[in-house]
Amino acid sequence: MLDRLNQAMEHIEAHLDRHLEVSELARITVTSEYHFRRLFSSLAGMPLSEYVRRRRLTVAAAEVLAGEPTLLEIAVRYGYTSGEAFARAFRAVHGVGPGEARRSGATLNAQPRLSFRLTVEGNSTMRYRIVEKEAFKVVGRKVRVPIIYEGVNPRIAEHIRSIPAETMLRIAGLSDQDPEGVVSATVRLDGFEEGSEVDYYHAVVSTAAEVPEDLDVLDCPAGTWAVFENSGPFPEALQRMWGDVAAQWMPSNPYEYRPGPEILRTRASREDPARSDAQLWVPVTRTTTG
Repeated sequence: MLDRLNQAMEHIEAHLDRHLEVSELARITVTSEYHFRRLFSSLAGMPLSEYVRRRRLTVAAAEVLAGEPTLLEIAVRYGYTSGEAFARAFRAVHGVGPGEARRSGATLNAQPRLSFRLTVEGNSTMRYRIVEKEAFKVVGRKVRVPIIYEGVNPRIAEHIRSIPAETMLRIAGLSDQDPEGVVSATVRLDGFEEGSEVDYYHAVVSTAAEVPEDLDVLDCPAGTWAVFENSGPFPEALQRMWGDVAAQWMPSNPYEYRPGPEILRTRASREDPARSDAQLWVPVTRTTTG
C-alpha cells in the first residue's frame, strides 16, 4: 500500500498543470475514491484538494518569480479561470499577490512534496476483530463540532453537560446492541484535518422501532465493522488509536473505510480511574485485492 500511495503522489506531481482525476488516484492505490480521500487526509493532516492546491501554487510561484510567462498564462496553466482567481489563491498561500511577488522577489511559502514511509516500532500490537452487523440506529443528542486531535474537545464536553440527567436516562434505556451503553458517534462532514467539522452524537446503539421525537437519530445500514480495543490515559490513548488505525492498520489490511459513523465506547478502568478501556468501531468494507 505504501508503494501505491507514493505512486499516487507521483501521479499528482505529473498532473499539477492539468486536470486531476481522483478516480485515477483510487485506481493506482486499488481503493475507492472515498477511502483514498479519507486515508490521505488522515495521513497528511489535510484534505487531498488542499494539498493539490498548495502544490500547484508552490510550483506556479517558481514561474512567477522567474519572470515569464505572463501571470495570466500561469493562471490558466494551473487551472484558474481568470487572473483574479489566481491572484486570490496565490495570496491565500503566499501572503502576497503574484504581481507583487514578481516585482519585489518576495519571500514565498512552499508546500513540500509528500511521500509515505513505514516506521517500524514493534512495541505495540493492535487488538481488533471484524463484526458483521444488521442495520441499527444511533439515538441520542447531536451537535456539530470541530475536530480536535489532542486533548479534550471543549465543545463536546459542553454538549454532554447540557443534556439533562432525565434525558440521558431515557437515552441509556434504548441501548439494545453491541457496543452497549452510552457511546460517542462521529460523522465527518468536510474533511479529516484538525478544525474540520463533524456531527457528534452522545448516544446509544439501538434497534428500537419508536424513538422519542426530542432525540436525534442516525440510521446505519447493515455492514462490516472493524472493532479496535485499547487501554490507556484518557483521552490521549484513544486519540492515538484513531491515528494508528489510519496510519498502520488500514494500509496493512484488506479493508477500506466506508461511509458511516465511527463509534467509540469508553469506560473507566477498574484498576486505575485515570485510564480508560475503549472500543472503537470503524465502518469498513473488504477490498477486492490483498
